[in-house]
Amino acid sequence: MLNPFTIARRLRRIGLLGLNARNADYVLLYNQRRFYPRVDDKLQTKNLAIAAGLPVPALYAVVREEHEIAALHDKLAPYESFVVKPAHGSGGDGILVIHGRRGNRYRRAGGSLMSRGEFEHHLSNGLSGLYSLGGQPDHLLVEYCVKFDPVFEKVSYGGVPDVRIISFLGYPVMAMIRLPTRMSDGKANLHQGAIGVGIDIPTGLTRRGVWGTEPVEEHPDTENSIVGLAIPHWQELLLIAARSYELSGLGYVGVDIVLDRELGPLILELNARPGLSIQIANGQGLEPRLRAVQQLQRSGNLSADPIERVAFACSHFATT
Repeated sequence: MLNPFTIARRLRRIGLLGLNARNADYVLLYNQRRFYPRVDDKLQTKNLAIAAGLPVPALYAVVREEHEIAALHDKLAPYESFVVKPAHGSGGDGILVIHGRRGNRYRRAGGSLMSRGEFEHHLSNGLSGLYSLGGQPDHLLVEYCVKFDPVFEKVSYGGVPDVRIISFLGYPVMAMIRLPTRMSDGKANLHQGAIGVGIDIPTGLTRRGVWGTEPVEEHPDTENSIVGLAIPHWQELLLIAARSYELSGLGYVGVDIVLDRELGPLILELNARPGLSIQIANGQGLEPRLRAVQQLQRSGNLSADPIERVAFACSHFATT
């Protein structure tokens, strides 16, 4: 059994970024608090992205008050499917995915039906802050339900995969795709049981995966390989991540993107405190990549052009 000192040396050798270092050396230094509302409020993020010409799921409705809930049924009548999410939610809490209807009932992503009363109760809980950061009263977004790209049909279970790219000073430094599983109840959330699969920055090919703490090469539910998958529109995804620097004003930010079969890449949300599991999914640490960008900053060579920043990332941040 390896002793803690040996483990620590190995982690330093691969440049693994720890939580304290992330907070002290990157989040606190490069993310000004005044810009946090741009990413902590999903409605504000959406509006900023639209103003910047970046793609987002269409917004069907915003619910701010209890009396607006009853009127929502008629407003959503034209849409067979949609998603309800709290504007200040985190970790997927409170997200309700509707995939169809049966009479006056709504069919959830897992196939179960919920009555109008149950639907209204869920929204009421969301407004009260049950799912929001800090439990504060919230507002709700109702938006287009993404139809994921067919390339993911054999490596996802019951939900929509998403791509997480960490951008540092506008340079995409590391990426992974999160694949829903039966354990995660169709959600692309690693803490609930989704698979994290590292993506090679230059090629957009998946390299390795992790399910909890277990390295995996196949999806546990579909038994199809998750290695060597080519992510569609890869250069466009990298460019979206690079441009999210100017959009958010945050130097260290996680950019979550989904791939719709008809619309292509769509920004789901931005995160000012992205988790560090992306390193495990890639089998490499963030530190060397972050330092490479800091060296550009110290030498005065940071680029203002997102295309140039993507080109630098593709030249320097391969996953081996």
